[in-house]
Amino acid sequence: MAKLAPRRRGANMGAMPSREMLFNLLKRPTGDGAEAAFRHEIVEEQAAALGRMARKAEAALAALRAHEGEGRGEALRAAADAVWCFLVQREIMGLRDRARIVADYDIPREVMARLGAR
Repeated sequence: MAKLAPRRRGANMGAMPSREMLFNLLKRPTGDGAEAAFRHEIVEEQAAALGRMARKAEAALAALRAHEGEGRGEALRAAADAVWCFLVQREIMGLRDRARIVADYDIPREVMARLGAR
């Protein structure tokens, strides 16, 4: 059985980053510029998330409108869930004009009556 070499104390066992990665880290903005860049990224992600929620709500509402008869209950539940998620995402961002969204997206009363119900 081969004997292993003793481990040196304090040796970094993880992979060392490449030179390019180190240089990129050194080039990152600091101070107010870094904070502004970070805030910009946060706002971009919030907008993207809101867009995803809006598209899901629109698709669920379209599916509900197309559904008549059997299976409508499931489509109604899916639409209520998607609309609820969209409205919560908007409220988190400080956009609280629910009446405008209900009118713009033509959200039926039966969906609004089931918001948050599981």
